[in-house]
Amino acid sequence: MSATGNEAVLVTEQGPLRIVTLNRPRHRNALNPEVITGLEHAISAAEADPGAAAIVLTGAGPSFCAGADLKYFLELHDAGQSPIGFLRNVSALCTRLETTPLPVVAALNGHAVAGGMELALACDIVLAADTALIGDGHVRNDLLPAGGASVRLPRKLGPSMARWLALTGELLPASELAATGWLHRVVPGDTLLDAATEAASTLAARRGAAQHAFKRLLFDLDELGPHEGFAFELDVFDSHWSTHDVPAALARFLARRATPAPDVISQTGAS
Repeated sequence: MSATGNEAVLVTEQGPLRIVTLNRPRHRNALNPEVITGLEHAISAAEADPGAAAIVLTGAGPSFCAGADLKYFLELHDAGQSPIGFLRNVSALCTRLETTPLPVVAALNGHAVAGGMELALACDIVLAADTALIGDGHVRNDLLPAGGASVRLPRKLGPSMARWLALTGELLPASELAATGWLHRVVPGDTLLDAATEAASTLAARRGAAQHAFKRLLFDLDELGPHEGFAFELDVFDSHWSTHDVPAALARFLARRATPAPDVISQTGAS
């Protein structure tokens, strides 16, 4: 077993598996450029490695991923920039997870919110700890999704649950989402990684051209045309950001929640 990667994303080799860990635990593994770059490199390295057959994606610390780093959004705003460029990279990364030939298993060890849920929605198989809280969360911060949630939520969880999560921003225990069929298993937290690697090993045992082609087929045959939906979602986010004073709302939110140990949404919570 060996580990590689940058500080924000760690990659551990476990036989044919590549355990990819988001590694910003003090920031609830919030998505920033370093995380996105690290994940892109991890996927590319696994795809180029003939010994790799499956990927397990998880998070360090108490959260899987609580969304985008909202402080980074405000830094962009203060510099006169929109976050849409960064979010195009997030959206592209999620599509990369969904279309890589390697099966990807998400192990939700804790909060999977907004962009964190979008990462999970792009994975092939999702397992969650019984203590994990999961939800879209964007409307909590006057934001819209930009990592594919508006497209993938209804497909993966069904229209009713998708609309509830999208329009309320509510975070639900993993057990309440089990009936949707999206979660492969909900297990005790101390057994999550073992359960995820077991699932990934089963997938790895079926590696080959047929598995790769089947995965791509499932993506390409999606009835709504995912590529068009993702592009439209980004356009709507961009319009909302530019026509509403979202940065001011984010600044107020962060000021209210500024503490030495911020909670799950204090510095994060977007795509």
